[in-house]
Amino acid sequence: MKVLIVYAHPTPSSLNGTLKDHALKILKEEGHELQVSDLYLMKWKAVVDAEDFPSHSDSSPLNVVFASGEAYTTGTQAKDVAVEQEKLLWADAIVFQFPLWWYGVPAILKGWIERVYAYRFAYGYKDGTNAYRFGEGILSGKRAFVSVTTGGSEADYGPRGINGPLDQLLFPLTHGALFYPGMEVLPIFAVHAAMFLDEAGLCAAKSALGERLKRLFIEEPTRFRRQNGGDYPDRHTLADHIAPEISGLPAHVA
Repeated sequence: MKVLIVYAHPTPSSLNGTLKDHALKILKEEGHELQVSDLYLMKWKAVVDAEDFPSHSDSSPLNVVFASGEAYTTGTQAKDVAVEQEKLLWADAIVFQFPLWWYGVPAILKGWIERVYAYRFAYGYKDGTNAYRFGEGILSGKRAFVSVTTGGSEADYGPRGINGPLDQLLFPLTHGALFYPGMEVLPIFAVHAAMFLDEAGLCAAKSALGERLKRLFIEEPTRFRRQNGGDYPDRHTLADHIAPEISGLPAHVA
């Protein structure tokens, strides 16, 4: 199988760098084909602007949605964006390795999503509408695995932890950026209290990551509710009879 690793940390010797290297080792041993998008090494441009759309006329205001759609459909996108889209289409699974910074993904990774996820590619798929999203889309059938490190302890991210549950903090990524264009999203892998990890803790983290990656293509994904599976009759709001006792983010997981 083909696996893309999207890695976002500026220091190769960091815990994230170590986990990325270990993931490469395990996946190679499992016989997978590999590509890596090392965003800092690539000096990835994290800001969407007019430079992304060479064919856009300076005489008209920049509408990122329509400009990205036109650039995608006419093959006039910035080259780095087109390359990353091809990697996503190539891969059977995408592994994301990054630290949790201020309760979300690093800015460079957010910028990767914003630039690579062009209109007509990751949204507005097929017909320009919202008909094919949340379980359907151009990345349907692919798997997504999120590996994240945190500064706080595991208790901080528990059901009643002061930072909030990790799966809810990363809901904009897992449900919003990965499930939206169709990927099957596996449960989050996390290494907590990263700055205080000793050698034994590092060995345990690498072992746990390796075991998860060995099950990359057989592990049960998170059961996000599909937009077109009947739970959202109008494609926007859950039906009254679906989990009526639950509201907020948990309601969208079956």
